[in-house]
Amino acid sequence: MRDSILALRDRLDRVGVLVSGLCVVHCVAGIALVGMLGVGGGVLLNPEIHRVGLALAVVIGAATIGLNAIRHGRLALLALGAAGLSLMTAALFVGHGTHEALLTIAGVAMVATAHVINIRRGCCN
Repeated sequence: MRDSILALRDRLDRVGVLVSGLCVVHCVAGIALVGMLGVGGGVLLNPEIHRVGLALAVVIGAATIGLNAIRHGRLALLALGAAGLSLMTAALFVGHGTHEALLTIAGVAMVATAHVINIRRGCCN
């Protein structure tokens, strides 16, 4: 049972990195397609996409970064993940555009870094 829980946490860290990467692609594609070509604004800039993405980041982050920080006392990882989630949350309130993308990408990079450190240090084992 313990091994299956640890394997699930490891997979969730990997999913967290994948979702972070998809978020960055979404931000860059949104700026490129909407800003330069004027297409895709209705879909790419839909606020619901950002809310769902943030909810996923919070759930996955809490299940991996948060629990492992508490379990192993790695509070720096918790702080890094929380700071990233804070930037992602702030991005919801600045409106669409460059500021939103920069806040989101910076936040996603911080959360993804915390997930990668979790994986590399074997926090789940």
